[in-house]
Amino acid sequence: MVLPLPRRPQSTYRGRFAPSPSGLLHFGSLISALASYLHAKSCQGKWLVRIEDIDPPREQAGASSAILTTLEAFGLHWDEEVLYQSRQTQVYLDVLDYLKQQKLSYFCQCTRAEIKAAGGIYPGVCKSRDHPAANSAIRLINSAGHYQYQDIFQGPVSCDPALAREDFILLRKDGLFAYQLAVVVDDICQGISHVIRGCDLLEPTARQLSFYHILGQPSPRYGHVPLAVTNEGYKLSKQNKAPAIDNQRPQPALIAALTFLGQAVPPELISCSVEEIISWAIRHWSLDKVPRKQQITLPE
Repeated sequence: MVLPLPRRPQSTYRGRFAPSPSGLLHFGSLISALASYLHAKSCQGKWLVRIEDIDPPREQAGASSAILTTLEAFGLHWDEEVLYQSRQTQVYLDVLDYLKQQKLSYFCQCTRAEIKAAGGIYPGVCKSRDHPAANSAIRLINSAGHYQYQDIFQGPVSCDPALAREDFILLRKDGLFAYQLAVVVDDICQGISHVIRGCDLLEPTARQLSFYHILGQPSPRYGHVPLAVTNEGYKLSKQNKAPAIDNQRPQPALIAALTFLGQAVPPELISCSVEEIISWAIRHWSLDKVPRKQQITLPE
């Protein structure tokens, strides 16, 4: 049985930015979006946008369209039609059916409390229990367990080997698709060759590399830029209610994001238009100048 995926070959550079509509874009989001955009454009590649709207309880009404409006206001224009994960349901179901037919998944009824009591890492107890589909999650039989990889910005990355070997969830008990399933399937479908994003996803990348291996698909190259954190040590995130960036005055945030990414911004750039700032940033984008740190504390 062939993996049932419509996919584009990774023949050229294809990057992407994939926000969730759980809130508006904040400064941390801008850093990731800008880094992925500049890396793609400096390599004469395509830059795509994907809206990760597969968790309706967490979504904010109107956030999807607001995110796209913000990207355009900041001069970050995508090259192909926006992909919405909510429209990928049949594709995900086809992949789950493929994994079932290949005996690469199983039903699990363990609770979070049971897993926590077992040490916090799922021990694989349901693999031999032959649970029914009702009230079950679906887990991948993780035969790969990649826990080390080479990151574009962070260099050699090592994750917890036990966590990397865990049979992780692909479909939740509540019927919602898990992030690990959707992100890998969509990156394959879109032919993504490079994934540039924040360091909060360093460990999940190991699982994604394992999933690519199990599916027999080439994986993208990954690069993780530093996270922006507050003096209290909290990363800027929608969950932490980070303030939205200002669509009406994009230039100061763009300059701040470029500076955060280590780019040598000339002072006169602050008086330029958004288009001029982005054009300068593409021409002068330097991987070597991006700080090799997992997080940077923002000045007050």
